[in-house]
Amino acid sequence: MNKIARIFLRYIIILALGLGNLFIFYYIFTTPTIYLSYWILKLFFDVSLSGVLISTGGDAVEIIKACVAGAAYYLLLLLNLGASMNAKKRILSVIYSFLVLFLLNIIRIVILSSLFFTNSSFFDITHKIVWYGLSTLFVVLIWFSEVYLFKIKEIPFYSDLIYLYKISKKKKK
Repeated sequence: MNKIARIFLRYIIILALGLGNLFIFYYIFTTPTIYLSYWILKLFFDVSLSGVLISTGGDAVEIIKACVAGAAYYLLLLLNLGASMNAKKRILSVIYSFLVLFLLNIIRIVILSSLFFTNSSFFDITHKIVWYGLSTLFVVLIWFSEVYLFKIKEIPFYSDLIYLYKISKKKKK
């Protein structure tokens, strides 16, 4: 498959996975996120699990779609597919980014749930800071670590545009 076809295929995959309100990411990550968060919280609290609710006594934490972070997984995949790299490097970098995000997300849920279950006065502000700031920072830091660890030289999307522009200029001559 030539480079232009590979670029086209990557962008078709990006568009296809973005359809359906990111269904595929929530389908894959909701159950593991809920259960691992529950099991870790069970080590520290007398919690029970009912669907998406982790509760203790009269308090309950609902693991909603935003908690699962489907959009963050999609953004990481978008960055990985938006950069040109060989298949092995792409597979390893996607696995790495998803695993790191998954673990950071579990840590985030456990810490916030612990603050909530202990009626900490810091819950609201911590939740807002994490929601508005750290979530984006997680994705940026994960991507930068991928660039470093996997020696990614391409700039997502931009490098493809430059390549396609150069090809189009050659064809005009």
